[in-house]
Amino acid sequence: MDAPVPDQPALPDLPEGVIALVPMRNVVLFPHVLVPITVGRAKSVAAVQHAHQTGAGLGIVLQRDAAIDDPGRDALYDVGTIAKVLQHVDADEQLQHAVCQGVERFRIEALVEGYPFLAARVQPIPEPAVISTQAEALGLQLRDRAVEILALLPGAPAELAHTLQSVRSPSHLADIVASLLDAELVEKQMLLETESPEDRLPKVLQMLEHRIEVLRLSQEIGERTKEQIDLHQRKYLLREQLKAIQKELGESGDDDEDIVRLEELIAKAGMPDDVQAQARKELGRLQRMPDASGEYSMLRTYLEWMTELPWAAPPANPIDLGEARRILEADHYGLDRIKQRIVEFLAVQKLNPQGRAPILCFVGPPGVGKTSLGQSIARALGRPFVRMSLGGVHDEAEIRGHRRTYIGAMPGIIVQSLRKAGARHCVMMLDEVDKLSPSAQGDPSAALLEVLDPEQNATFRDNYLGLPFDLSRVVFIATANVIDQVPAPMRDRMEVIDLPGYTQEEKLQIAQRYLVQRQREANGLRGDQCELTPAALQAIVADYTREAGVRQLEREIGRVMRHAAVQIADGSTPQVRVDAADLDALLGATKFEHETALRSSVPGVATGLAWTPAGGDILFIEATRVAGSGRLILTGQLGDVMKESAQAALTLVKSCATALHLSANAFDDIDVHVHVPAGAIPKDGPSAGVAMFIALASLFANRVVRHDVAMTGEISLRGLVLPVGGVKEKVLAAQRAGVHTVLLPQRNEKDLRDVPEASRQNLTFVWLNNVDDAIRVALGDAATRGAGFELV
Repeated sequence: MDAPVPDQPALPDLPEGVIALVPMRNVVLFPHVLVPITVGRAKSVAAVQHAHQTGAGLGIVLQRDAAIDDPGRDALYDVGTIAKVLQHVDADEQLQHAVCQGVERFRIEALVEGYPFLAARVQPIPEPAVISTQAEALGLQLRDRAVEILALLPGAPAELAHTLQSVRSPSHLADIVASLLDAELVEKQMLLETESPEDRLPKVLQMLEHRIEVLRLSQEIGERTKEQIDLHQRKYLLREQLKAIQKELGESGDDDEDIVRLEELIAKAGMPDDVQAQARKELGRLQRMPDASGEYSMLRTYLEWMTELPWAAPPANPIDLGEARRILEADHYGLDRIKQRIVEFLAVQKLNPQGRAPILCFVGPPGVGKTSLGQSIARALGRPFVRMSLGGVHDEAEIRGHRRTYIGAMPGIIVQSLRKAGARHCVMMLDEVDKLSPSAQGDPSAALLEVLDPEQNATFRDNYLGLPFDLSRVVFIATANVIDQVPAPMRDRMEVIDLPGYTQEEKLQIAQRYLVQRQREANGLRGDQCELTPAALQAIVADYTREAGVRQLEREIGRVMRHAAVQIADGSTPQVRVDAADLDALLGATKFEHETALRSSVPGVATGLAWTPAGGDILFIEATRVAGSGRLILTGQLGDVMKESAQAALTLVKSCATALHLSANAFDDIDVHVHVPAGAIPKDGPSAGVAMFIALASLFANRVVRHDVAMTGEISLRGLVLPVGGVKEKVLAAQRAGVHTVLLPQRNEKDLRDVPEASRQNLTFVWLNNVDDAIRVALGDAATRGAGFELV
C-alpha cells in the first residue's frame, strides 16, 4: 500500500488579466523564442513554480537596474513577454532552472499586491493579423542577411539556417533574429517594445548589417594576419639559407658578430668555472635561436649583464694608515671615537686582506656626516664607492631582482650597484636602512639578511642571475637615524656606531673649515669676494639653527652667500663682509632664543630633556592648580607612558605633603593641570618623571626652579631616580639651550664618556639617587631643610 501523499500548499488563483512576473537582470525574451532561465530570488522562484504547476503564463520582463534585488514598478520596463514554462528543474534550495518559450508581448498596467510573488495586471500586445507587402519584402531581405551572417560565423549549425528558412511570418523572423544578435540589453528591449513589424524589421536589419560588416572585417584581418605569419616564416627560411651561404663563403652577419663578441666578453669576464659553463650554455641557446623570437632579446640582455659584472678577484691595494688618518681629518671635524674605529677597521683590513669585513652601521641624527664618512672610507681604501638609498623600498624583488622569465625583468639593486662600481671589492653604502617597509610583495629587510651576513654573502643569489655571486669582498656600510626601527635580525649582523650631534663649537669649526668655502664655490664667489666673520658664524649657529647636524646651518650660510652674489653681480660692491649685526637684515629675526630663564620664571615650570630622532631637545613641563575635585589634567599630546609618569609624580608629591607644609586634604578641592607645550608634537617615554615631579613640587612649595637647570630621569613611587637612555643627545641639547647644570640619574654616570670633552667641561653634572637630590639643586636647600624626603 502506497504512503499517503502530503498535502500540497494551495496555489493562489490569479484574476483575469493578472500574471506572475519574473524580473530578469540580463535576459530579454522575444515571442516564439525558446530560452533557459535561472532564478534565485524567493519571489521569482515562487512565480516560476506557480506558472509551471498551474500552466498559466509567466511574465518575463527586464529590470532597468540589475543591482536592485527587490524591484518595484519604476525599476521595470513597461513591455515584456508572456512565456510558457516548458520545463522546470530544482537545482538546489536557492537556484532553480526553467525552460521558457515566448508567446506574445504584453504591457504592464499596474502591479498587484497580495501574492507571494510579483504579479501585475497586463495588457497583451497581439501580432497584426494582416502582413503588409512592405513587411514581406523586409522579411525576405532579413532572411537572406541572416543566412549570410551564419556563413560568416565559424561553427554555426546548419540546422539554424534551415530553421530560419522555414519561418514564414516576417514578425516571427524579426523576433528570432533579434534574439540571436550579440547586442546590448537596452537595444534588445528597444526591439521588443517596437510593436509594428514594419518598424521592427528595419531596425533588426540595420543591426544585422552592422554585425555582418564587423564579421567581414574580422575575417579580413585574420586573413591578413595569416599572410603576415606566412611571410615571416618565409623570411625566416630565407634568412637561415643566407646564414648557411655566408658560412660557406667565410662571411658572418651581424648576429654572428654579436655571438662572437659575447663569447669574447665571457672569456674576459673572469667568471668562476660553473658560472662560465652556464653562460656558454645560454650563449649556445642564443646562437640556435632566431632573432625574431621573443626570447632572443631577453637572453641577449641576460648575457650582457653576466659579462658586465665584476666576477674577477679584486687586486690587492695597499692601505696607508697615515694617509687614511689624513683623509678622515680633512673630510670631518671632531668624531674622534668614530675615526679611531674606522682606522682600526682599516688596520685589520691591511693585516688580513682576505678576512671578512664587519658590517658597520652609522646611527645618528640627520646631517651629522654618516654618508660622507662612507665616502671617506672608500677614499682611504682606494676603492670605488656606490650608494643605495633604501628609504621607501617595500618590494623584496628590488633587493633580489626579478626572475628573467618576466617581461622587463632586471637584477636587484645589489647587482646593479656592483655593475656601476665595476669592482667586486667596492664600498657599498646602504643608506637609510631604518626606512625599509614591508608590504604584500615581501619584506626587503629579510632579503638583506643574507647580504649583511659575512658567513653567507659569499654565495649571494640574485633571482635574475640565478647564479651565486661572491659579496664577501664588498665593504658594506649602513646608515640609520633610529636603530630601534631596524629589525632585530638585521641589527644582530651589524656593528652599530653612534654618531652624536655636534656642539656649537664643533659646528663653528665645521662652518669655518668646510661649509663657508663649499657655499662660496656653489654660488660662484671667490675667497676675497665674500667674508663671514667668526662672530657672524657664531650668531648663525646660536640664533638661527638648532639641530644635531649642520644641514640647516649650511642653508643659512648659503642664503648669506646668495645675498653677496647679488650685490657683486650687479656691480654694487666688489667685496662683501658680513658681521653679526648684518644678519637681521639678511636672515630676518632670530629663530631661536634662550628662553629657559623666561619659561622658568614662575613656580610650577621645570626644564626637562628629551630624545628625538633628530637629536636631543629641551622640554618644558608646566603645572598649575585650579579649584576642582582632585583631578589630574594632562595636555600636550602625551603618550601612555608619559601620562603614567605624571600620575606617579603627583602621587609622590602627595606623599610629601607634610614636608611641603600642605594639609592632608589640600588636594581634595583642587585640580592639578600638567601641560607640555608644543602640543602638536607627540611625546612619550618615562624620562620626564623627574622634571614632572620638580614642576609639581615647585608649584606646591611656591618656589621657582632654577632657570639654568635641566633634568632627566625616571622616578619610582619610592622616590628613586632610575636610568634613562639618550644621555649624550640630551646633554648636547642642554648645552645648545644655554643650560649650565644638568641633573642625571646616578646610574647613567657611565654614559658620560660618550659626551664630547668640550661639553663635559662647559656643564656641571649632578647625579641623582632620589628626588631629594633633585629638589636640593633645582629648588634650593631651603625647600628640603627638614622635609624628610630621604629614603629609608
